[in-house]
Formats: sequence, structure tokens, C-alpha cells
Amino acid sequence: MKKYINKLFLFGSVLFLGASCESEGQLTTLKAVNFPAAIEVSSSTIVLTEDTADNNALLISWPKVTFPIDAPVTYAIQFDLINDTSGANAWQKAKRIEVGQDVLSKAFIGSELNKIATDLGLPIDAAGKLVVRVEAAMDRKIYSDPITLTVTPYEKSVVFGEIYMPGFYQGEFNVGTAAALTAISKGVYQGYVTLSPGNGTDFKLNTARNWDQYYGAGDTNNDLKNMSEPNFHLPGAGSYQIKVNLNTLKWSSAPYAWGIVGSSTHAPTPEDKDYGWNHSIPMSYNHETKTWKVTANLIVGALKFRLNDKWDVNYGPADATTNTINKDNGGAYDIAEAGTYEITFTINDVDPASAGYPATATCTIGKK
Repeated sequence: MKKYINKLFLFGSVLFLGASCESEGQLTTLKAVNFPAAIEVSSSTIVLTEDTADNNALLISWPKVTFPIDAPVTYAIQFDLINDTSGANAWQKAKRIEVGQDVLSKAFIGSELNKIATDLGLPIDAAGKLVVRVEAAMDRKIYSDPITLTVTPYEKSVVFGEIYMPGFYQGEFNVGTAAALTAISKGVYQGYVTLSPGNGTDFKLNTARNWDQYYGAGDTNNDLKNMSEPNFHLPGAGSYQIKVNLNTLKWSSAPYAWGIVGSSTHAPTPEDKDYGWNHSIPMSYNHETKTWKVTANLIVGALKFRLNDKWDVNYGPADATTNTINKDNGGAYDIAEAGTYEITFTINDVDPASAGYPATATCTIGKK
């Protein structure tokens, strides 16, 4: 009899707990979340070449994933070899590219996709298989069904050489001291320049430090025409990354400036207590020394370096007693005394699009 009484007591307890849970509201459970449809690619067979390295090679798009929580969804793309997408270590060697919050597509130019393919070990100049899937993350990560791509990568040529950019940013056109654009692939050159306010925006492109051969504007400002008199021009004052493709006879520019950031660069404001961390002070590029430089009034606080007033690419010191700074390092320099400082930043970022940014850079911080 005692055995049955104990069972009844246990059963009653379960009912009581169940009733209590019901009275306090329904218990939440981890609801299933899935991609509502397959991801799509612009092409499943891609032959990459060095001549088309700057062209769009692949567009991946996907449907919006809805989680039970109303918050932004962060998407990323993973590439891997077929043999590494199954088993206990599936996708552990994948190349992961974060796309951003609530973004539903990502385009890759030829050089970007070629680096992914060669880093994963696809053979050069031969068709190989890559598997791609999309990751959606909020309170957990879920993945789309994978798609297999056939990709033929190329071997990037070892290139040497420069072309030159005389222009009004120098004060006057002077090909002897003009900014050099360094070869990053066959026929493609890249470099940096800062235009000060008040200087003109015109420039030419010369194949040597003389006027024996130069390019000016063709049908449009971005077309190169041999020995053309009309000058090229940039949008206005500021710092730019310049890329010139002699294969296609095109050039392009993009705003590009390293800057200093941190609590030492600006005092808190009533609207933004972290103003110094949220607003970079841009540096100017000295094309002759290939160094970024700024003179700034600093207060006591922290200082580090970032690109284009964003945190996507930033450098801080692993050891604040040295002038070496490390990519994505959370450390910062300590500015112990307020005053006027001259700060330089030097980095070998000739070809970040295909080679990425280097692991280290160097800087100097001196009180004037």
C-alpha cells in the first residue's frame, strides 16, 4: 500500500508543478529556424584569370531568415572543399567571410575568389570543386543547404614596376617627385595620395619619371588615352586609394585614410561620452616617405589606429613599449600627458583586396 501512496504523491506533485507553470505563462522553447529557400549564385562554373581579377566573379544571394527574436540577423558565407564538409570535423577548415547584419547578398571580385580558392588548396589552372553555404546568426547559428561551385583559379604573377601620378596635389605637376603606383598584378597598379584643400584635383599617369609616355582622360574621366591632353581629376580634397588597369585602360579611386582614434583624441561630449572612440582623426599620406602622418592635440587617454573611420580594419599594440602594432589587437597606447603630438603610421598594404592587410604595422608617437 505504501508503494501506491508514494506513486500517487509523485503523480500529484507533477500535476501541481504543471499547473504552476501554466499559471505563470507558457514555457518558451528553442523554436526551429531554417532558411526558407535555397541560396542562389550568379554562376556555378567560374574560370578566373588575372586579366579579369577586378571584375565581379560571383554573386551569392539568400532569403531573409526569421528568428523568434526581433533583432538583426548577422550573415556570413563559408567556402570549403567537398571532402572537408562531412564527418566529425566538417567545415572546420572553411574560409568564413562575414557579410553584416540583415544583408542578403555578397559579391566577390575575381581576385577575392581566387585567394579563397588557392588558400583552400584548389589546383592552379584546373577546374576544382568548392562548396559554399550561408550562415545566419542571432541567438544561435543556422546554415543554408550548400551549393557546389566549379572554380578554376589562376596563379598570380610575380610582378615588378611602377607608374607615376604627377598632379596638382604636389602644388605643381612634377613627375620626378610624383606618387608611385606599384604593380599588384600584370598591368594593374595601386597607390595612395592625399589632396590638400586649395590644391587642384587634376593629374596625369606616366609610365616613367619623364614625359615620353603618359595617359590623359579619354571618353570619360576614368578612361585612359595615350598622350591625351585632358587631365584626370579626383572628386576633391581628401585621401584616396588609386587603382590603374593598363589592360582595360581604366582607373578608379576610393576614399581611403588611416586615422587615430581613442579617448585621447577628444573629450566626451554631452551627446557622446565615447566621442573619441567613435570619431577618427584622419591622417595624411606622404607619398615620398610612404607614411601616414598627423599632428594633433591630444588629452590624457588611449590611442590606436583604424581605417576609414570604421573598426573593420584596426591596429593596436600587443606591447605598448614598442612601435609595432598588430591587426585587430585590442591594446592601445597610453597618452599620459596632454599636448601636441606628431604621429606617423607605416603599413605595407599594397594589395589588400587580394592579399589582405598585413599582421603588423609600425608607428611613432612624439610630443612636440
